[in-house]
Parts: sequence; structure tokens; C-alpha cells
Amino acid sequence: MNISQAAQATGLPAKTIRYYEEIGLIQPNRSANGYRTFSQTALHQLNFLARARALGFSIDDCRSLLTLWEDRSRASADVRRIAAAHLSEIETKIADLTAMRDTLSHLVKTCHGNDRPDCPILNTLSGTSSD
Repeated sequence: MNISQAAQATGLPAKTIRYYEEIGLIQPNRSANGYRTFSQTALHQLNFLARARALGFSIDDCRSLLTLWEDRSRASADVRRIAAAHLSEIETKIADLTAMRDTLSHLVKTCHGNDRPDCPILNTLSGTSSD
């Protein structure tokens, strides 16, 4: 299977597949003419990476998870540790986004949005807010 067929089969852009090869996440075979050929194993790896990236795992985490997936003697505790750390990062981001939303929502509600120059949004951004 060539790269365009692998891209179609996995839903990943060919550019992403080339990048994954460049950074050593996957290693497709090469035909006599130098073209990449993808085995079923390579397709499984690409699908695995696509799902892991869709969950927001970093490239480094994907590398570790892929290594663990391929290691039949792995300890699930190692996998869990990576996933739990990522979940913690997501929860922190959600808390930060919630705080941002609440602050911005408050500022939008307190801004009259009229022709007057007084604006609590700009005052807060400039650090001159009395709020």
C-alpha cells in the first residue's frame, strides 16, 4: 500500500504520515524504487497514533504509548500513568478555560456596549479596573 492509500485508509494526511516517519514514530518499508510501502502493521500503528492524537496525547506520549502497545510484556500501570498524567493536564486546562470564560462573561455583562468611552473590558485589560 502506498502513502496515498495509507492516508485514505487511516484518515491521516500524507504530510502527517511523512512527519511521523521523519520523527521515527513509524518506519514504512521502501520498495526498490524508494517509494514507501505500508504493511497492515504500519496501518495499525497509524490508526493507533491517529486515535491517540485525537485524544490530545503529545507526540512524546504517543511514542511511549505506541512502544507499550507493541510490548506484549508491558505493565498496564505504565500505560495508566501516562493516561492519568494527560487527564490531569486536560482537567487543568478545563479549569483554566472555565475561569477565563467566567471572567470574560462577567466583563461582557458589565460593559454597556453603548457610545460612551467607559469600558470595563478595556479597563481590566489595562489593569485600571476598579472591578
